[in-house]
Amino acid sequence: MDLRIFTEPQQGATYADLLRVAQAAEALGFDGFFRSDHYLTMGGTGLPGPTDAWTTLTALAVQTERIALGTLVTSATFRLPGPLAIAVAQADQMSGGRIEFGLGAGWFEAEHTAFGIPFPPQAERFDRLAEQLEIITGLWATPEGERYSFEGRYYTVADSPALPKPSRQIPVIVGGMGPKRTPALAARYAAEFNLPFPRLDVAVAQYERVANACTAVGRDPGGMVRSFAQRVAVGATDAEVERRLAVTGTAAGDHVDNPLVGTPDQVVDALGRWREEAGVTRVYLQVLDLSDLDHLELIAARVAPQLA
Repeated sequence: MDLRIFTEPQQGATYADLLRVAQAAEALGFDGFFRSDHYLTMGGTGLPGPTDAWTTLTALAVQTERIALGTLVTSATFRLPGPLAIAVAQADQMSGGRIEFGLGAGWFEAEHTAFGIPFPPQAERFDRLAEQLEIITGLWATPEGERYSFEGRYYTVADSPALPKPSRQIPVIVGGMGPKRTPALAARYAAEFNLPFPRLDVAVAQYERVANACTAVGRDPGGMVRSFAQRVAVGATDAEVERRLAVTGTAAGDHVDNPLVGTPDQVVDALGRWREEAGVTRVYLQVLDLSDLDHLELIAARVAPQLA
């Protein structure tokens, strides 16, 4: 089972903070370093202010060597599809082929208002997401020397040279709990389907919807990576677990269904159940205290080896 570090820089982090955690995660053997794509804090001051996801990842592409890099997830409302395809492809080239691309419809209205970004109704956001997935993957897949065109309701691309190319086929990550459109988009475009902070029974049901959507379009469901993200609080003792939960602001009882909270053996047992019952092979560990590198060291030493 792959373990990836997942950060929320909008809560308050500099690029230096993110670089330190990414390099530590790489040195400790984690499979990936991912970040959210948000411009506004969801509690607290958010000082010193947000960092841009793709600016951050492009810099990390040249300051790391092995670890996978990506977003959970970029909002389709933030950027136009053509320039976004260029930025992500360039980051992939700079990383030597380590970028993975999560794209979603966007949901946090306040950050749009705070930074002058239009926030259309949900149905339109999903329509825009579908068109962006078609355009971005289409641009990347167009053979060099050929042209790409697309005419949609919200975006039109005419006679594009479809450059630059990523260094390889970038894995696309789609996720969420939508019962129909989300599984359909995943079946068509995604290498990985991710669920944010789910209960096990809810996850099993949604993964099954995605599998059915894959079958409906003639795709083998077994080729889709199943993953989820959850807040992590691992401690050598119960007291250490509670201390790490307190730092993240998690209230007592709010982590009952979270398999990433507990001692190393408890977490390993819980993740084993997720692998067995839900077919999960990748987990994103949401780390909110970026100063606690001992936390990452404990997970790398006592959890990761038992899941290899």
